[in-house]
Amino acid sequence: MFGFKPYNYSSFNKDLLLKDIAASKMSSGGPRPGDRAPDFEARSLDGDRISLSDFEGKQNVVLAFGSATCPMTAGSIRGLNNLYDEYNGEDVQFLFVYVREAHPGDELPAHKRIEEKIAAAELLREEEDVEMPILMDDLKGTIHKKYGKWPNATYVIDKSGRVAFRSLWSRPRQIEAALDELLERQQERDVEHAIVNGGEDTSMPVARSMLHTHRALERGGDKAIEEFERALGVTGRMAVVTSRVAEPVALYPGRVALGALLASGVIAGALYAGHKLREKRLGPRSPYDLHEPTRRRTPATGGDYEAVGI
Repeated sequence: MFGFKPYNYSSFNKDLLLKDIAASKMSSGGPRPGDRAPDFEARSLDGDRISLSDFEGKQNVVLAFGSATCPMTAGSIRGLNNLYDEYNGEDVQFLFVYVREAHPGDELPAHKRIEEKIAAAELLREEEDVEMPILMDDLKGTIHKKYGKWPNATYVIDKSGRVAFRSLWSRPRQIEAALDELLERQQERDVEHAIVNGGEDTSMPVARSMLHTHRALERGGDKAIEEFERALGVTGRMAVVTSRVAEPVALYPGRVALGALLASGVIAGALYAGHKLREKRLGPRSPYDLHEPTRRRTPATGGDYEAVGI
């Protein structure tokens, strides 16, 4: 009655897509570079109570947002995992906040109970090998709303508790550049706060997300795929089809190459076996005689049988 819309939406449509794009272009919502990062407390999947203020004056925090059905999350999560492996330690703490489903479907619908949200977060952790702590936002999206509600933004929060950099669509290379600059400034100048890498990155990595579209939407189910294709039209349909074929090649080139090698080996083996069988049946032949018709052998003169034609 007051025009408030529920945080969790049950269906994805073009209006939601355009709203996300417009918000990122205007950089609207969420704390900006130099602003104090809103504090929060949440429980992790492992049961730990974690507050952002726990790290103030001690560690920089990389705060990422995402969900299992978000193609942008699927496209960036491996890069974030790599950054976690390289940077997480004495000076940097990584946190991942699980938010609403970007593309709810019949398999992963909009969260109505916190248990459903926890199950979705556990699925993401298992399928994407996420080792950083995953924090559970509540069903109202309290934390997510404080930080702009983008599907998979990442904030770099320095030791002073202020935003040093934000990537509205979680581009790992930009986040890495921001971390390198921040750590260098803190070490050389002995400061806690610095705005780094231009402060923010608003570029939407469309090609990257398209490559991982099917993997994310498949977790949502057929409904998630259908609504995505309807909202994006031809582009959406192409993304689903292309990512279904191209993603395995991009993620596991060695495995795909091995599969192709094994397949070619099976084919070559079958051809060789066929050749040897034909050679045994017809006798050895010159390679130049491959297309000559096989001559019928005529019995020696004086034999018991004459050649018989059928």
